[in-house]
Amino acid sequence: MKFNLFTYFLFSLLNIMVFGQNKIDLKATLDAEKKQFKISQTIEYQNTTNDTLKTIYLNNWNEAYATKNTPLAKRFAEEYKTEFHFAKNKDRGFTVITSIVQDQQELKFEGLLEHPDVIKVELNSTLQPNETYKIHLNYIVQVPSDKFTGYGVTSFGEYNLRYWYITPAVYNGSWQYYSNKNLDDLYIPESEVKINLVCPNNYVVSTELNEVYRTENNGIKNIGFEGKHRNNNKLFLHKIPDFQSVKTDFLTVVSNIEDKGLVPVEKAMITDRIIHFIIRNLGEYPHEKLLLSQIDYRKDPIYGLNLLPDFIQPFQDNFQYEIKILKTALHNYLENTLFTNPRKEQWLTEGLQTYFMMKYVEEYYPNMKIFGKLSYAWGIRSMHAAKLNFNDQYNFLYMHMARSNLDQPLNMEKDSLLKFNKNIANKYKAGVGLKYLDDYINSGIFERTVKEYLEQNKLKTSSPKDFEALIKSKTTKDIEWFFDEYIATNKKIDFKIKETFVTQDSITLTIKNKRTNSMPISLFAMNDDSIISKTWISDVNGSKEVTIPNDNVNKLVLNYDKTIPEYNIRDNWESLKGFFFNNKPIQFRFFKDIEDPYYNQVFFMPIFGYNYYDGFSAGLKMYNKSILARSFTYSLNPTYAFKSKQLVGSASLIYNQRLENQDLYLVRYGLYGAYANYAPDLSYTTITPFIGLNFRDHNDLRNNKRKYLTLRYLKIDKEFDKNNISGVNTDPEYSVLDINYGHSNENLINFSSWFTDVQFSKDFGKLSFNYEYRRLSESNRQLNLRFFAGAFIYNKTYQESDYFSFALDRPTDYLFDYNYLGRSEDSGVFSQQLIIAEGGFKSKLETPYANHWITTLNASTTLWRYIQMYGDLGFVKNHSFSPKFVYDSGIRISLVADYFELYFPVYSNLGWEIAQPNYQEKIRFIITFSPKTLYGLFTRRWY
Repeated sequence: MKFNLFTYFLFSLLNIMVFGQNKIDLKATLDAEKKQFKISQTIEYQNTTNDTLKTIYLNNWNEAYATKNTPLAKRFAEEYKTEFHFAKNKDRGFTVITSIVQDQQELKFEGLLEHPDVIKVELNSTLQPNETYKIHLNYIVQVPSDKFTGYGVTSFGEYNLRYWYITPAVYNGSWQYYSNKNLDDLYIPESEVKINLVCPNNYVVSTELNEVYRTENNGIKNIGFEGKHRNNNKLFLHKIPDFQSVKTDFLTVVSNIEDKGLVPVEKAMITDRIIHFIIRNLGEYPHEKLLLSQIDYRKDPIYGLNLLPDFIQPFQDNFQYEIKILKTALHNYLENTLFTNPRKEQWLTEGLQTYFMMKYVEEYYPNMKIFGKLSYAWGIRSMHAAKLNFNDQYNFLYMHMARSNLDQPLNMEKDSLLKFNKNIANKYKAGVGLKYLDDYINSGIFERTVKEYLEQNKLKTSSPKDFEALIKSKTTKDIEWFFDEYIATNKKIDFKIKETFVTQDSITLTIKNKRTNSMPISLFAMNDDSIISKTWISDVNGSKEVTIPNDNVNKLVLNYDKTIPEYNIRDNWESLKGFFFNNKPIQFRFFKDIEDPYYNQVFFMPIFGYNYYDGFSAGLKMYNKSILARSFTYSLNPTYAFKSKQLVGSASLIYNQRLENQDLYLVRYGLYGAYANYAPDLSYTTITPFIGLNFRDHNDLRNNKRKYLTLRYLKIDKEFDKNNISGVNTDPEYSVLDINYGHSNENLINFSSWFTDVQFSKDFGKLSFNYEYRRLSESNRQLNLRFFAGAFIYNKTYQESDYFSFALDRPTDYLFDYNYLGRSEDSGVFSQQLIIAEGGFKSKLETPYANHWITTLNASTTLWRYIQMYGDLGFVKNHSFSPKFVYDSGIRISLVADYFELYFPVYSNLGWEIAQPNYQEKIRFIITFSPKTLYGLFTRRWY
């Protein structure tokens, strides 16, 4: 007994020594009218290193909301989130620090220039190893609106708080501080936390901390909370209680995640099953409560479920609720127990979350399909996507980025990742990769190691390097490839069966590694759909010859179970039945589908179009482009035009060469052709071979700078216009060599783009330069500038027509690049369609063309919200005439810039246009129906 008491005492002492060094004690008083907290706080932090410290750093992440120039504000602008930039000053948060004191002596402090939400503090004496500093702070926190990140004060005056008070930064030989970028990844040391909250008693307070006292007096409540070994303290002050508690055998789950009307018993059963699963696989949770909020889920949802409208419910309500609770609970469990650096070392916790989500579905919903019950619906059940299991989505969504050449290493810092990678692809690649590793080392080693690692490092600062060392000690197999290549690089996995030689007793085959890596591949020997054997093949550098027994094998398949996230699985199988069985049959599918590796797929979809001369057209598009990007694509787009009563349409053949880890990331080779009418009963045909080179900074994919070089040869054959219906008297057949080089840097705050274009034809040669600049000011005024200059190198056509001339307001589009609804119209509503190109004027002036040279400047600026004032000026030079000065001005209504706009001319060379007859005919409009163009509104936020 004495020994046991002594052991208990020693353990308790060690606990205090290891965990008792950091304390945060604060009193926060809410002024609900001002949306402020007045805070008095004490911080104690122990220097556990061998270094002496004179300067310390504190995290003040609420200050990230203070201005439009913080790293957080810049992050919003990069992702085209306009809410923060256009918000009123009163909706932004900030922190006012009145004092920082040590031993009753004021300390010097300042915010860092590049990290204004990090405070540098000079201590009054040097902090020695194992010593603890103790400082006292007084400050006011102005809570920001919740519309920016989900956390903050709501329009109803409720408070969802995270990173709302000042915390110490981690020092582990170097200071680990960085700015708030809405990534929910503050890195702070574990601490004993005590909070004394004073607020009006109409608020219901929810937190993971334990309540230790509560008093109420004169409409004010005073509540004390505390918790040990904490690194993450969320606080919710709601006027209507929406958090509900479910007590399980291990802990109490406090949640307000939407349940779609499930009864309490169902929710309790679901929650209990999830907690049992987590404890069984990850070990005991060290705290009494696990808090799950709707904000947590909304910031890390099950993608797909969160995009569907309420009337579409492919999954039962209980499954949707269960998977939401599971994902959020796994995330919060790992976040609250595994203290790794969440910005630099996030891959392990995110991978474990995804891995155990997959394991849970395998255990309890093994037959769940990716579309749920929609997988059995008419029109969907025939699709290959409908046959995929729920867990197939993880590999698929990672592969979306890999096939697009946009994937990034898993150990890259979180703020350097593209939004799609940060939110989806990297998490899923990490989880799929852990499953790959588990399958390779086999024998349950991986899951036992995970549990041991979590037990050893629970509530301690650790690193994925610790996990790497531990799992390497548990297996005799070489797994360096996983950490050195799968985690640390974006190397793809891609194998194929090259050759086979079959005897009565054995099969010898050659496996080719199409990439430069040392990752292993699984080989399945099969008889039809029955698996005879599975063999792991490693060290395939280039090619490797493998011999396996021939036990009635008639098919060999690499990665048959698709455990490995392989780039291309279309060449993974070899039939031993004979040559003809190796030919993949053609499969026709209505609408685009997920790639089926065992068929050559051809997709069909209805297409519709319109122009004034053909009228409405309808037809079927035939193409091979699946949902995942592929190298070679073709598209045939025939449609029947009901007005011209003929077949029109287009076709294209494109080969995409994606180059990895270099600035030249994409080379496109293609051939495009089109046939349609350009005037009443007058058709045109274009045939265009082209090559395009695309450049970006491969070390920083978040950088929006892009460069491109396009070379194309356009052969155009127009039906002869003998009656001059189109108003254009020119040779109906002509060819143009076009070379275009451009540079763009597109952002919400600063937008710049320029290109230079050179064209050569038999009868003309021309050179032009186009530059655009947009600036969103601190006062939310948009300034738009565009400069254009063009000149003919030679021009043999100017005496015949202006068909090839530079246009002041409406280009003739002799290259058929623009999506004109009525390209030959000079009156009527279709003539009012505006495409900002060449001169870019909005008024139709008396000198609409330039057959020698032209230079123009277009400008506009905000008057109020979407209403802008525009002005254009320039010079137009025609042969035999002096340069003419031109100008116009008016009002621009920009509902969606470049996509849907209206222009109302006011004053120009023509005088006061607004007072002239038939003013409605002078109004110009921009409208875009192209799905590909509109898709750019989405992709710029995610890629």
